[in-house]
Amino acid sequence: MRTIRTIWSRWRLLWVIFLASLLLSGCVEYDVGVNFESQTHGEIVQHIQLGEQLRSFSSLTVQQWLDSVKRRSQQLGGRTQRISEQEMIVTIPFNNGAELEEKFNQFFNPVDSKKSRSEAKLEPELPEIQSHLTVNQNNWLFAIRNRLIYDLDLRSLGVRSSDGNILVSPGELVDVKFSLNTPWGARTIQSAANDNSPEEQGNQLIWAFKPGQLNHLETVFWVPSPIGIGAFVIILLVAAGGYLKYQLLPALGIGSRRKPTVSPKPLA
Repeated sequence: MRTIRTIWSRWRLLWVIFLASLLLSGCVEYDVGVNFESQTHGEIVQHIQLGEQLRSFSSLTVQQWLDSVKRRSQQLGGRTQRISEQEMIVTIPFNNGAELEEKFNQFFNPVDSKKSRSEAKLEPELPEIQSHLTVNQNNWLFAIRNRLIYDLDLRSLGVRSSDGNILVSPGELVDVKFSLNTPWGARTIQSAANDNSPEEQGNQLIWAFKPGQLNHLETVFWVPSPIGIGAFVIILLVAAGGYLKYQLLPALGIGSRRKPTVSPKPLA
């Protein structure tokens, strides 16, 4: 009798794995991009693609989740573009590194205490994913040095049994990528915690995150400073104008006005 139960439990486990893999394989493709165009302008661009299996399996939960994505982006001054029922593009602008850090973390870690009960009911119950981005900036007059650090914990993803064992690998559920696009490119900082090497495409770096693991990346990039460059150009123009006026032109005999001669009045 015990042997029959053991065989039956094994077959039931295999059936659950097969069914979950069939329904959920390739559920979500989530691409997050940071486009740092200049010192004062950039965008957070998210490209979300849902598998047809996921939408047909739980259309209500998917729609609630997409609605929450749209609502959070609008609260941060962003916009959404619905390509199809399974595809959406989210764009959130930022003006500097501090605003990038604030909006990024606020979008992926919304403050639940400010939600009303009606809003809380609209939020689908999804696995808790820890996400945190840090941007440190140093002004070097002509350019801004940026150090970007991002941690994404995807260990909560996956289909688990009642005893906590993973039934379906998280890699079969979600495909997450992070890209960084900068004017002068970027370089990664290799460390023991940062063992995920990105793919380089011109001035863009693309990281493929590992579902079911704690992902960490560090990168350094430079962005030109229009304010610093403009101030330097103004100083050069002022210095050049002063040199021409007080040094070069007088040496060439140009620009020095002669005082008019006053003829003496005839004596009466």
